[in-house]
Amino acid sequence: MIFGKIDFLNLLPFHVFMKRYARTLRTHQSLNYHKGVPSILNRSFAARRIDAAFISSITAKNCVSFNVGIVAKREVLSVLSLPCDKNKKDADSATSNLLAQLLMVKGEVLIGDKALRYYYNSGGEYTDLGKVWNEQTGLPFVFALLCSHNHTHEFKKLSYAFIKNPIKIPHYILMENAKKSNLTAKQITHYLQYISYKIGEKEKRGYKKFLKEAKERGLSPSMREIRYQQC
Repeated sequence: MIFGKIDFLNLLPFHVFMKRYARTLRTHQSLNYHKGVPSILNRSFAARRIDAAFISSITAKNCVSFNVGIVAKREVLSVLSLPCDKNKKDADSATSNLLAQLLMVKGEVLIGDKALRYYYNSGGEYTDLGKVWNEQTGLPFVFALLCSHNHTHEFKKLSYAFIKNPIKIPHYILMENAKKSNLTAKQITHYLQYISYKIGEKEKRGYKKFLKEAKERGLSPSMREIRYQQC
């Protein structure tokens, strides 16, 4: 089984969990990871080159998912729009670029760890897209969903275990990721307080609203379009 791994800090708790949990999967001995940014993993999943991954929410609408995702209740810190003379998309993104369009937020979209470095270290101006969405809708925003082509029973069990058991990140892993991301362990811990993973009723309402608005604006891509689109 090939699992698509987004190597962003927002999934650090899940990666720590998977390291412990994977040995309980029937397929753990054949479990391999394929790393990539969201836009690349979306295409790999659509083309069935990977079996499971956290898929950008705009492309996950027709996929098998498990009520686990990347959620911002309000602010997200890692999905920003920066002041810019013209609109610029982030090549790593799918959902966040579209979210900026729906919210009519002008500027340069910046996501992931590079957005966190900007937030914590630059002191520059920004608009937090998760916060704007919440202000306009009163709902959380679902940025990605855990999806799979197969092994659905195992992923249901995995998802339940992940949500049920809070994950404490060992200090040495925090320090490794701090060095890799050019952030501090304290900044990473602070950031993760803004991210949640359970897709409950309110999150589902927010997700449905996003899909509906994207469809009404003609901005919702098909899986065929995703498979062949470029970054």
